[in-house]
Amino acid sequence: LGRDNFETTKAKAKAAWNKELSKILVEGGTVDQVRTFYSCLYRTLQFPQKHYEFDKGGRMVHYSPYNGQVLPGYMFAGTGFWDTFRALYPFLNFLYPSINKEMQEGLVNDYKEGGFLPEWSSPGFRNIMVGNNSASVVADAYIKGLRGYDINTLYEALLKGANNAGPMTAVGRAGAEHYTTLGYVPYDVGINESAARSLEYAYDDFTIYQLAKALKRPKAEIELYAQRSQNYRKLFDPETKLMRGKNKDGSFQSPFNPFKWGDAFTEGNSWHYSWSVFHDIEGLKNLMGGNDMFIRMLDSVFSMPPVFDESYYGGVIHEIREMQIMNMGQYAHGNQPIQHMLYLYNYAGQPWKTQYWVREAMERLYKPTPDGYCGDEDNGQTSAWYVFSALGFYPVCPGTDQYVMGTPLFQKVTLKLDGGKT
Repeated sequence: LGRDNFETTKAKAKAAWNKELSKILVEGGTVDQVRTFYSCLYRTLQFPQKHYEFDKGGRMVHYSPYNGQVLPGYMFAGTGFWDTFRALYPFLNFLYPSINKEMQEGLVNDYKEGGFLPEWSSPGFRNIMVGNNSASVVADAYIKGLRGYDINTLYEALLKGANNAGPMTAVGRAGAEHYTTLGYVPYDVGINESAARSLEYAYDDFTIYQLAKALKRPKAEIELYAQRSQNYRKLFDPETKLMRGKNKDGSFQSPFNPFKWGDAFTEGNSWHYSWSVFHDIEGLKNLMGGNDMFIRMLDSVFSMPPVFDESYYGGVIHEIREMQIMNMGQYAHGNQPIQHMLYLYNYAGQPWKTQYWVREAMERLYKPTPDGYCGDEDNGQTSAWYVFSALGFYPVCPGTDQYVMGTPLFQKVTLKLDGGKT
């Protein structure tokens, strides 16, 4: 702050935020829509946060949460990849790639200092949530054209994280020894939320496969991760047409309640996680029986009542209560696992249903009022969903160069891209 007084500091902050928020100019919406859009953009841009500064000599340094040393270079914190791989990081790749390049350089430092990539940096390692979604964050940046940082070290980090358990269950892959042999983390080996882990590991393997191809890695290595990306099939139950926890002997966990939160899943139930095949919607559609049955299953999410079994938690967690309040059946937009599901009608030839439900979610669950937010912000992810959806497209599968069309909210949008392009 130097010698700046409060008013000067406030004016500088206002100018800085106006500069960033003005990278997207929208026209044609209502006052409430514009307010909601820029409120969500503001929340999106709050994460992740800088964990570095400049010393008296002008050198960039950071305090390492891994070894307690002050070291050169970037570091960022305040992000959980379980949430933010879905839309927050794809948004940074889309509109703020130069900043995401700095974040990728920060991840290089995370790996060099901590031995693994963090999955929830606050800062450093934190033992929370599941998955190995740093793979998606790294792969999406490179696949979408980001260059100029040590991608080979990051790829090395992905391979280590994909094949080893880390110093805590939320770093590396808990159950890696089972996943690499069976293709899933068994329900009955004492590792909680095993189906959620397995589904996310399969998707993460897909992103490693994508990056391996781009880096021209050995053919056998590329094929290995392509094969492992299909492991989601091992949890699909053709009788219920849902994903289920599976025991070590290959039998499905029983009894099965598709409305039970937690247990084999993370902050959700089977109806939420059965769509977590971001990378192979066609494969999932075929498992369910083709277009017609796939659409019937999608429709069922909204037609069923918001019933639940909270016994795993011993009480009603706020994510369950939010699903009830939203009153959109089993659709639980207030948490992240199902947020992409609205866009899946496009894959089965009924884009108008995507358009209808996306607009319903935007209008019912986001408002510029004190009670107008639908649930967990989770490091900018839920706001990034809104920003993308208001623009009219969404990254269903980060780690590819594809976006899925939705329904634009505004008559005209002007984007100011890096490099002076508009």
